[in-house]
Amino acid sequence: MARLAAYSTAMDVCDPDLGAHAARVGANAEAVALRLGWDDEQIEALRIGAALHDVGKVNVRAEVLAKPGRLDDRELAEIRAHPVEGMWLIAGVPSLQRALPYVLFHHERWDGLGYPTRRAGTAIPVEGRILAVADAFDAMTSGRPYRSALPPDVAAAEIERCTGTQFDPEIVDGFFAALDSGEIVSGRDAVAA
Repeated sequence: MARLAAYSTAMDVCDPDLGAHAARVGANAEAVALRLGWDDEQIEALRIGAALHDVGKVNVRAEVLAKPGRLDDRELAEIRAHPVEGMWLIAGVPSLQRALPYVLFHHERWDGLGYPTRRAGTAIPVEGRILAVADAFDAMTSGRPYRSALPPDVAAAEIERCTGTQFDPEIVDGFFAALDSGEIVSGRDAVAA
């Protein structure tokens, strides 16, 4: 797993918050996956995929990642390229093949309006669907250069509102079961700690 460590280091250099974000996304996705009955092998793949889901951001300019205002069309295209960039970064590494569906599909939407492939419903690998919910929750509850962190209850209401459009309803059910049991962490929790 030396390659995983090298990619993690590169991500931290690119954006020091990416490592903590990846850890929270992984913990939350794992809590949901366990509720959905995933086995040990699937959980291990999830841990690798969550750690690397944003690896493509190493190819995004720092000024775009840290921009405090709205992104222009070119900057938005650069950000939206990170799943494909990440796929290309890890595609040739045999030990990281299990991470590919997490890296490539975590910004797809249940309704087909996501990126980069615009897949919909169950055509999106379950790995991407589970990470989409965990990633969105952490993004909303973490401070960003362009906005403050949302309270967890507000972020959870947004997840609920987007069920069936952005998010897979079955994954969301698992997310709320884990949330109700206190298994979900937020970016705000990390700041308070």
